[in-house]
Amino acid sequence: MRVSDKHQKIIQAAITVFARKGFFNARISDIAKEAQVADGTIYLYFNNKFDILISLFEDEIGKLILQIKQLLEKEEDPRRMLELFAIHHLQLLKNKRELAEVLQMELRQSNKFMKEYRNTKFIEYVDIISAIIRKGQAQGLFRKEVLPGVAKRAFFGALDEMSRLWVLSPEPGYTIEEAASQVSDLFLSGMLSESGRSEAAQPTALSA
Repeated sequence: MRVSDKHQKIIQAAITVFARKGFFNARISDIAKEAQVADGTIYLYFNNKFDILISLFEDEIGKLILQIKQLLEKEEDPRRMLELFAIHHLQLLKNKRELAEVLQMELRQSNKFMKEYRNTKFIEYVDIISAIIRKGQAQGLFRKEVLPGVAKRAFFGALDEMSRLWVLSPEPGYTIEEAASQVSDLFLSGMLSESGRSEAAQPTALSA
């Protein structure tokens, strides 16, 4: 098995163990058992459990960044791009339930992670939203006075709260697609310029 393969196998095992037992209750031996490697093998790739958590976060956020950028490359309408971002982000709950639980619950309970880790990957991910907003402003679709730095965090915060809701309550009464559409519509209603509202009123505006 290649080094990268074994590294990834340990990461995936850690996601399962952290979701099942919680970060603080999980032991290196639990991760090694899940990954089907010797305990000592873990230390060939990671210094400790906290190091695994950081690597897990960077690897998975890196994948999300690549996926969403590839998805958005095919779309030119910033309004549709925001909706696609929302859908893709929330679909993580459906496609990778254990990972969603770790990112939503376990990661935030680690004060060490929150205080010491420089969230460069997370910033890159959220900056995709501000790039979409700037694109919409350049096209005259979004209001110029909207601050992309504020709007990106407000938009992500809404999606993040929906994700937390699904982790804590798996059956909230509406689908992930409905939630993504609602969140997108709410933010677009506040950001659209007069020109954007006029185009949005046309049936073919988002389907072109």
